[in-house]
Amino acid sequence: MFRRSRKKIILSIMGSLILLFAVTLSVILLASFGEIRHKNVEMLERYVAEYSLDEVTSKQTKADLPVEKMMGRREPPPSNERSGYQLSTFYSVALSDEGKVLAVDNEGRDAYQEEELVQIARKISSQDQRSGRMGNITYIVEDKEGYTLVAFMDNTVSEAGLKTMLRYVFLVGGLAILAMFFIASILAGFIISPLEENDRQQKRFISDASHELKTPIAVIATNAEMLSCELGHNEWLSNIQYETERMDRLVKKLLDLSHAESAIVPMESLDFSRLVTGETLAFESLAFDKGKTFVTEIEEVIILMGNPSQLTQLVSILLDNAIRHSTGREIGISLVRRPHTALLTVTNDGNEIPPEKIQHLFECFYRVDEARNSESHHYGIGLSIAKAIAEKHGGNIDVFWQDGKISFTVNLLLKK
Repeated sequence: MFRRSRKKIILSIMGSLILLFAVTLSVILLASFGEIRHKNVEMLERYVAEYSLDEVTSKQTKADLPVEKMMGRREPPPSNERSGYQLSTFYSVALSDEGKVLAVDNEGRDAYQEEELVQIARKISSQDQRSGRMGNITYIVEDKEGYTLVAFMDNTVSEAGLKTMLRYVFLVGGLAILAMFFIASILAGFIISPLEENDRQQKRFISDASHELKTPIAVIATNAEMLSCELGHNEWLSNIQYETERMDRLVKKLLDLSHAESAIVPMESLDFSRLVTGETLAFESLAFDKGKTFVTEIEEVIILMGNPSQLTQLVSILLDNAIRHSTGREIGISLVRRPHTALLTVTNDGNEIPPEKIQHLFECFYRVDEARNSESHHYGIGLSIAKAIAEKHGGNIDVFWQDGKISFTVNLLLKK
């Protein structure tokens, strides 16, 4: 129980940290990408606004040659030699209404050949949008006096820097989360340790008190029996015997609970199908006396590693509980094989149990109907014992109420 609680605490802490890290990182990245793109668009708009075709053409060293002859005179540098700094500059291509190239401006950078810039510009101008993104390129298309200007910039450098930062953030964040995992494990241990110690003391008290009570109860029962033989029927003596028997049953239940929770029991390979079938047959006469019938669906040869005595007690608790509390005639008993577990289900008709009460059924001494259980000599311990046995065998037990039926389900690990 406490091992699961420790895991839940660790998972809660780690889940919160990872969620916080993811949300914070997402906000930072979105804000950074948005800011970079906004600044790039602003700079590109300023470039377009200040663009002068005459100024660009005057910079061309061979203005007397057609632009088409100028292009391709230099061999393009290998792609791996393109300077990252050069990629961050502005580029523009001026096109006439007929699609003729009037000017190409690469600001003297060698990152792109003029042919490449013209190809990019034509591809951009063929689109319907006047501004936007195409891959890593942010572009603006604007009609000037007598020509169309296609201006764009490559965002590779700016966004690559952000991606580099992202890698470092993930690295540092991963190391921080790993460190927090160890810290959360230590904190969970500090939180759970007092509870574990308190639980151990409580179980020790129940076990010790039960053992100490056995002897005086046996003495009282023996003396009451002897007095009954001498005095015959006596109302007060009958009350003493009745309460002594009641106390003896309670002490035995407490010892069973202590044994189920704390004792180390031997495990062996066993046929759980056969065990469930045997207990079902043993309870058939009791069910018949109460006007109940069993409807069984038990898959054969389901093998578990477990303690036969404890698993028999687990099944008997569920069957006895169903017989006592069923409001209908039929009690369903199902045992099926799952991929890694055996699923035992005991179902009976029953009065509705409020959701706030149903999960308390496995708590020690908890009873939904106090008056009815006190009269029928039940103390709210049986289901606690069943839960302890299921968990000792690496499984779990749960309860559901739906459409007038209450179902107890037990999942136990199959033998590997």
